Amino acid sequence: MKEENKLAENFQLSLFRQFISNNDDTVSNAVELWENIPKYFFTPAQVAKLRLDSGHADPYEQPYLYKGIDCTVTIHPALIKQSDGQYKAFFPSVTEELIEEALKKILTRQGFGSHHSTKSETWVKFSLRMVSLELKKRGKTRDFTQIKKSIQIMSQCIIVLSKGKKEIWKGAILQDLVTVDRERYIEDTASLHAARLPLFISNAIDKLEYRQYNIDRHMSLKTQLSRWLYKRFVHRYKQASLTNEYHFKYSTIKEESRFLEAGTERNNRIKVIKSLNELKESGILMSFISEDQKEGRAVVDVVYTVNASIAFRGEQKASNAAASKRLNKTALPLGKSR
Repeated sequence: MKEENKLAENFQLSLFRQFISNNDDTVSNAVELWENIPKYFFTPAQVAKLRLDSGHADPYEQPYLYKGIDCTVTIHPALIKQSDGQYKAFFPSVTEELIEEALKKILTRQGFGSHHSTKSETWVKFSLRMVSLELKKRGKTRDFTQIKKSIQIMSQCIIVLSKGKKEIWKGAILQDLVTVDRERYIEDTASLHAARLPLFISNAIDKLEYRQYNIDRHMSLKTQLSRWLYKRFVHRYKQASLTNEYHFKYSTIKEESRFLEAGTERNNRIKVIKSLNELKESGILMSFISEDQKEGRAVVDVVYTVNASIAFRGEQKASNAAASKRLNKTALPLGKSR
């Protein structure tokens, strides 16, 4: 029985590591439910406003919609000791978002992760150097000091997710972080560390609820909104083709992404257009149009219609094929292959 459980655990993780691509280094997996929790939308200016005179900060509560469901995420900041001995509050932001992507990619590499279906646990092993390399090769370079600080933020910051008024999950982005002592941490950037990933990722691995996507393309995008839109297309625009368009609204972006909180509505709509232009320039979209919805002379919403590029259509077909291949393999008896 123990051997059978071990095979099942290894089998689920092995499926997570299998891609349909000419170059596996360019692809990774996206977990829609986890990635749609708005936890990385903070800017330095926002964090500065949230800090009290003491340097601490109260938890930040943010309502959002997920597939029409009212949700709330409450983010308890990480308190990190500074060089003067005082503690300062930090919320997860852009660098932490990028490092999470790097760690999920490391999880897909043989020998750097483990998955336990019976415990609903997934662990990733990594070093500062490995994270640095994953970021650098995709144009998002961070030094070791920045990476170390971000790992601290991700392990100490507590996320509370509520559906309606019911709390359904509480935990850190990186849980049960196992690390080396401070001296070795600084001196040896190749030392391996381990962290348990959130339950949402473990459940997705068990239930095959993830999608292959182009991590190089995703990480090359300059803004969080552009990266969020790209991931949305990966999950929702599955049948991308020359004749199949995808429609979405400005109000939906605002309610679900939380990247349109600052400035006027007009400036936020301009921000969306800039992101769509970036997606077009990066080879994800072939074209897009926007249509204002008005009440009198006032714009109350905007409907966007996008057409996928040839490259993105191919990537979505590969993602669909990878999903079908996983389902076929799970239909076979354990340990068997075609």
